[in-house]
Amino acid sequence: MTLIQKMLTGVALACLPAGAALADYPDRPVTILVPWGAGGGTDTIIRIFATGFEEAMGQPINVVNRDGGSGVVGHMAIAQARADGYTLGACTPEITYFKSIGLADLTPEKFTLISRLALIPAGITVAQDSPYADLPALVEAVKSEPAGHFQSSGSGIGGTWHMATAGFLKALGEPVDKIDFIPSKGGAPALQDMVSGGLNMFTGSPVEAKALADAGEVRILGIMSDERSDAFPDVPTLKESGVEFALSNWFSLCAPAGLPEEVTAKLAEAAREAHGAAVVQDALAQRGITPYFDGPEEFSTFAAGFADEAGTLLGELGLVN
Repeated sequence: MTLIQKMLTGVALACLPAGAALADYPDRPVTILVPWGAGGGTDTIIRIFATGFEEAMGQPINVVNRDGGSGVVGHMAIAQARADGYTLGACTPEITYFKSIGLADLTPEKFTLISRLALIPAGITVAQDSPYADLPALVEAVKSEPAGHFQSSGSGIGGTWHMATAGFLKALGEPVDKIDFIPSKGGAPALQDMVSGGLNMFTGSPVEAKALADAGEVRILGIMSDERSDAFPDVPTLKESGVEFALSNWFSLCAPAGLPEEVTAKLAEAAREAHGAAVVQDALAQRGITPYFDGPEEFSTFAAGFADEAGTLLGELGLVN
């Protein structure tokens, strides 16, 4: 083929109706960017989901970690990618408050929200030798002890587990900063700090605490969900103790804003099929992770409401710029 023929062929392909190209989607591998490190909760969930998603899409799914900047680096890479359906992302709650706390000009509107995939509720965990044997005892102590008596951790300042601490206190009618929240690089180091006596409680995920609980080093007193978790059937919810508060970290499939409607629809359909596969459901459940699928419309509505709730808590913590 001559150079002129190649140029004419290219022009002809470019002039094809958009619908013709979209009808073939996807016709090559798809990448999912994970804004957090390998081996973490988001990474684990997305790699489990990818096993079913690859089959549903009929193309290889490449999971790429792009961590850094408290999630900003990866989320920015997702938002700035070409909106063609070949670069997707794993959006987490930070997209609802990055802007409000001054980390980045990122909001849910910068993304095409396809669906939440999984939930991990917050919980309250203490060391095995803690004087608080159950949730009511801890609640009473939190109310009666002075500010600063309790220290908790599980995430960075302003992270989901920090909001869990603030929401718990607010539900008790206490100042949202009565418990000193010590920033950490995740649940594992926070739990080790608690076991060694540096903290007297942990408000991160019970999933992160499960191994230590099984080893008899910590006790999970309560879970911040509406119902008991199948993975922790003996752990009561806060609501069972009269504390009307629930908060879960959520993990989703998203894409850059401006994704064509036809591509969004195909992704949502394939994601629903993949999410419902036994291999995905079982793998998530075995890890104590709650599978959840809501789809584009419900997810978008939820994200707007979550942004309002997060903004309120973060504002009361004095973290909103």
